[in-house]
Amino acid sequence: MKYKLGDFVRFVDEKMEGFVTRIIDDQMIGVTGDDDFEIPVLASKVTTVHGYVPAGSKKEDEAEEPQTPVGDFKVKGVYIGVINDPKANSVVHFYLVNDTSFQLLASLTTERTNTFKGEYSGLAAPNTATKIYSAQLADLQLWPKFVFHIVYHTKHNTEPPAPLVVNEKFKAKDFSGSKKLIPILKTQGWLIQLDEPDLVIDAQKLKESFFQSPDEKAVVDKPGTEVDLHIEKLRNDYQFLNSGEILKIQLDHFHKALDAAIVHQQPEIIFIHGAGNGTLRHEIHKLLGKHQKIQTFMDARKEKFGYGATKVVLK
Repeated sequence: MKYKLGDFVRFVDEKMEGFVTRIIDDQMIGVTGDDDFEIPVLASKVTTVHGYVPAGSKKEDEAEEPQTPVGDFKVKGVYIGVINDPKANSVVHFYLVNDTSFQLLASLTTERTNTFKGEYSGLAAPNTATKIYSAQLADLQLWPKFVFHIVYHTKHNTEPPAPLVVNEKFKAKDFSGSKKLIPILKTQGWLIQLDEPDLVIDAQKLKESFFQSPDEKAVVDKPGTEVDLHIEKLRNDYQFLNSGEILKIQLDHFHKALDAAIVHQQPEIIFIHGAGNGTLRHEIHKLLGKHQKIQTFMDARKEKFGYGATKVVLK
């Protein structure tokens, strides 16, 4: 199949054109025009219209020169940015966003039922975004598992991190949160950081906790079914706190309440975070999406909370 999702094509026998929004099989594709209707058509009955370049992508004939880092050397900042196609909104494009000062040797492999396919390999210069994959957002449940391999390189006197290997099977909850500004691309989308530090468990402290006497062990109070995270409910001196301090207090209270709900085996809990600018909601959804004890989460009853609360269902 020579066509890819997002390609701009024109019908050979009709005065119609549109974007490829579905790969049906080796012979058939789905093309969506200005009327937003998807038309199944033989791939042999359309031809590529050259000149359309999606936002943030580069033309193939553009030489990509490694950029010399300016200022402090950045060692963190490898992301996958997922954005809607500006012309075919049902299609999303995956970009490897290199917001570090390293040059990256990157590879993407997809896996479906033990069948592997190399989707992308190449070099990503510092401060660049490279399109590596496209998919139908509506088919998210059918997406393959993504395997990313990243190797770091620099001519500077800086020790590169160990090669990065990330296996990711995306779920609907990964795209349930608010969009945010994608670095480099400067457009709104979903952002997944690949080089986040792993959770480190202090084995010694864990061991000591098992040998504490009952009197030494902290008593965990059972939280209510609704936990209000508005700062005025948590601190009396909130007028003297800056935004960073407020967010930390709210997230600390969120962690404490969630842990308590898990300890007491509550089936669900609601966190009231308010609408505001969406920062607290986004941080909570990000943490919930990675938590092993969370079955799912969603907006709580809109007739009661609007978009200002999240319902969490525990395993």
